[in-house]
Amino acid sequence: MEILNVELGERSYPIHIGPGEAARAECFTPVLEGRRVAVVTNSTVGPLYGERLRASLAAAGVRDEPLWIELPDGESHKSLATVEQILTRLLEARFDRGSRIVALGGGVVGDIAGFAAAIYQRGIHFVQVPTTLLAQVDSSVGGKTGVNHPLGKNMIGSFHQPRAVVIDTDSLQSLPTRELRAGLAEVIKYGLMQDADFFAWLEEHLDRLLALEPEALAHAIRRSCACKAEVVAADERESGRRALLNLGHTFGHAIETGMGYGAWLHGEAVGTGMAMAARMSARMGWLAPADAARAEALIHRAGLDTYPPAELDAARFRELMGIDKKVSEGRLRLVLLRGLGAAELTADFDDNALQHTLDETARAA
Repeated sequence: MEILNVELGERSYPIHIGPGEAARAECFTPVLEGRRVAVVTNSTVGPLYGERLRASLAAAGVRDEPLWIELPDGESHKSLATVEQILTRLLEARFDRGSRIVALGGGVVGDIAGFAAAIYQRGIHFVQVPTTLLAQVDSSVGGKTGVNHPLGKNMIGSFHQPRAVVIDTDSLQSLPTRELRAGLAEVIKYGLMQDADFFAWLEEHLDRLLALEPEALAHAIRRSCACKAEVVAADERESGRRALLNLGHTFGHAIETGMGYGAWLHGEAVGTGMAMAARMSARMGWLAPADAARAEALIHRAGLDTYPPAELDAARFRELMGIDKKVSEGRLRLVLLRGLGAAELTADFDDNALQHTLDETARAA
């Protein structure tokens, strides 16, 4: 077991990492003891890990039996309508501002539950218990919460930090292969954006991660969480450096929106987006072609596509990329690579390089 901390002054919180963490009451007691608790989960995760969590919450001294809110599984349910369902259940149960929410599931559950916590009676505390690799290394840490809109990914939401993140690495043993590969995209992202040594470690140990070797997974999760905690502590609300965490996301969100939410998993789209960003960076002379090839090769080895679906031509891609939170005063900004481990947010990019990247994508796909 290991504890990392996200240092945000009075909003600081621990990240508990290790096998069996969800069964350890002491991870929950400081936040939940004596409180009423609602558990938000989905129809896939709830039956797998619900009883373990119920036992932990009882041992942690929560007040009464938890209110259990089980959502349908899938990105297509990450909507305002789903958040309204959660809020209605909380109101019907007469939850007050001292009550707590526990999010048990992947990134979709965590984002929805966190957003409900952010807006219920103007904000109540919540705890993240992420059960997918993607959620463990990325979405459960940092306080981004929200839902999708038909016109854009994650365009409705708020910053609302959890009070604790409890990462039970045992949950990954039941993770479908597709979900594992999608999570690896976010792990690779940390190597590409800020840690070249970690990128090299991933090149050497990727097969161990794909084989779900516990020690390799634990190292990858710890390093990823440490990278994100450092960035969030320096820039909680994405006014500067935190935007680098969106490497691959402007391209990736366009894929998710254009194809319909759920057709591509978030990590699958981000993996493709990072490959596109690497190729574009090389065309601009920012990234050595050999390093762009290394980035694309690792993404491909993780079982992820490096070119998006043929249905999205360059014109449609540009249209969708224009609906992005990094657009500022009408100018598209992209996270590109100056080298392995060196990302940069810029609006001063070569438009011909972008067009060439999009055109090549359409032809290659």
